[in-house]
Amino acid sequence: MKQFIAFIRKEFYHILRDRRTMLILIGMPIVQIILFGFAISTEVRNIQTAILAPSTPADIRLLIDRLDASEYFTVKYLVRTEAELNELFRQNKIELAVAFSEDLNRRRPGSRQIQVIADATDPNQAITCNAYLQGILSPALAELQAASPSGTALNLHTRLLYNPQMRSAYNFVPGVMGLILMLICAMMTSISIVREKETGTMEVLLVSPVPPLFVILSKAVPYFLLSILNLTTILLLSVFVLHVPIAGSLTALSGVSLLFIFVSLSLGLLISCVTRTQVAALLISAMLLMMPTILLSGMIFPVESMPLILQGFSCLIPARWYISVVRKLMIEGVPFACVWQETCILFLMGTILIGITTRKFKNRLE
Repeated sequence: MKQFIAFIRKEFYHILRDRRTMLILIGMPIVQIILFGFAISTEVRNIQTAILAPSTPADIRLLIDRLDASEYFTVKYLVRTEAELNELFRQNKIELAVAFSEDLNRRRPGSRQIQVIADATDPNQAITCNAYLQGILSPALAELQAASPSGTALNLHTRLLYNPQMRSAYNFVPGVMGLILMLICAMMTSISIVREKETGTMEVLLVSPVPPLFVILSKAVPYFLLSILNLTTILLLSVFVLHVPIAGSLTALSGVSLLFIFVSLSLGLLISCVTRTQVAALLISAMLLMMPTILLSGMIFPVESMPLILQGFSCLIPARWYISVVRKLMIEGVPFACVWQETCILFLMGTILIGITTRKFKNRLE
């Protein structure tokens, strides 16, 4: 029994001295409970809302105040024309709009007086937003209807943009595209440099007259060409099998997708430079990239509903910006000018990742 206890004590000492083991046993559960507890939420908060009203009499002002006082809606814009409202949707500045007639109490019975316009690229979010709005405005509408001398029926009418059929494929196809390209590209290149270390051919690279940047890019080019084939297959399946149309420019969508592939390959090369075994590289690229991409990229759970600190972390995930671009170009059909900010962020990420990878590779030459 003493020997058995001694072995147990020895194993405890080994675990306590190993920082990586302690990080997995204690640190990972803490990170996971925080991520799952705050990121996984079916609630929708801070919905960016616009109001379309030719004027704002007291009855409309009452409804706007009720809406803005809710924690679920943030009334950011008050517009006078439908053209202004359409431009806000095209620029992705709002997710919901409420269109009022000029005077709710003087319109003829049966006329469409209040219209809810929702961005239905995410059908579940559109349904949730509409349900929240119905729950907030229905009591206020009942008050106005009771006070109306003409007894006009005040009803909400919903119009869904971009996805009136409420097909779920319109929502998950952009997210799945970002997830697949991120994981596949990163996993492919994460073993490219570390394989040279394990097979003993790293010395050939170290003594070659080729600059480190060219060595790194030579590792990425074959995978980049193969990823173009993957991208083509994904787009063909999305259009002809899942019946998700490409409403915007195919050229712009392809160009941004190639940029995202380059960013993912650069991330994989960085992982390959800082790891020593292929197993470790695969684990890092598969496990550490998969969970943040699924939880924090907005492919399943809206980023706007997360705490500010998690929203900040999500800005570091390339898939968040790519998924946003795909939804705008593929589903909403907006021009490239509406996605130039996300494109610049992806370009900056790729440049930084390649720069860091080159620097790490140079350190190994010294």
